Amino acid sequence: MIWIPGGTFTMGSDEFYPEEAPTREVSVDGFWMDTHHVTNAEFTEFVEDTGYTTFAERPPNPDDYPDADPDNLVAGSAVFTSPNHPVDLQNPNQWWEYVPDADWRHPLGPDSSIEGKMNHPVVHVAYEDAVAYAEWAGKTLPTEAQWERAARGGLEQKRFVWGDDHVVDGQLMANTWQGQFPYENQELDGYERTSPVGAFPPNEYGLYDMAGNAWQWTRDWYSDDPTAGSSASPTCCTPTNPRGVSEEQSIHPQDPTRVPRKVLKGGSHLCAPNYCFRYRPAARYPEPIDTSTNHVSFRCIVEEV
Repeated sequence: MIWIPGGTFTMGSDEFYPEEAPTREVSVDGFWMDTHHVTNAEFTEFVEDTGYTTFAERPPNPDDYPDADPDNLVAGSAVFTSPNHPVDLQNPNQWWEYVPDADWRHPLGPDSSIEGKMNHPVVHVAYEDAVAYAEWAGKTLPTEAQWERAARGGLEQKRFVWGDDHVVDGQLMANTWQGQFPYENQELDGYERTSPVGAFPPNEYGLYDMAGNAWQWTRDWYSDDPTAGSSASPTCCTPTNPRGVSEEQSIHPQDPTRVPRKVLKGGSHLCAPNYCFRYRPAARYPEPIDTSTNHVSFRCIVEEV
C-alpha cells in the first residue's frame, strides 16, 4: 500500500459529463491505498481461506426479480462481446450479454479461465464481493473523494491522472479502447481486455491503473448531483471527508428493479473517446449493487486511526 497525503483539492470537472459538475473544493484526511487493483491471485487467496461464493456464482433470488422468467434466473454475469459493425451507442445490449456461469474464475464464460492471468484485476465482482474481500483483508473501500484524491496524484485539475495530454511522448498511458467503440478495437496499447496490474506507468503517488483497465468500486452511493449528501459545500467551509447520498436516494426513479447504485471510478479497457470517455479522475458512473461484469474490479484502503 502507499500513503496518500491528506489535503484540499478540486474535485469534479466542468468540461465533460454533467454528473461530474460542478468543480468544488473538498478535503480528505490521509490514508493508505493499494498500489493496484485486487488481483486474481489475491482474490483466490481470499476465497480459499474463507470458502466465499461470489454474487455471480449464486442463482438470483426470485423474490428480488418478481417479473423475471424463472428459467432465466441462473448464476452468471455480464460479458462484453464486440459486434463486427457499427451499432446504436444508446443501446448497450448491442455489446453486453448475460452469460450463464461467467464469474471471476471464468471471465468470458464457463469455457474460459484465469490461467496465466493471476496478476490481472479480478473481475465479475459485485459490490458485496468487494466489501467481503476488504473486510477479510482488514481494509475498506475508498469513498469517491478519497479515490479521486488518490487518482489525481497531487496534480490539480488535470484532465487525466498523468496530466492534460492524452498521449505522452508517443506512449499510451492506460489500458483503454483505441478505435471506434464497440466494433473496432485497434489494441494499440497491446491489450484486448484487462492487462496485468502495473503494465502502465503509475501516477505521481505511485498508484497503478487509476485510469483504465477495470472500473473500481467506491463505497459512496450514487447521485447525478455530486454535491448532494455531505459533499455539498456549505458557505462557511470546505467539506472534509465528504460522503454521497443515502442508499434510498441512489435509486434511479426510472429503474423498475429499484436497485440502489454505487459510484464507480477510473474507467476501463472498454472506455473510448467516442463512448464513455471516463478514464479520467473526475469521471464517475452509477453501478447497481446487484451487477457484476468483466470490466469492474476494486482496490482497498486503510484509513488512519
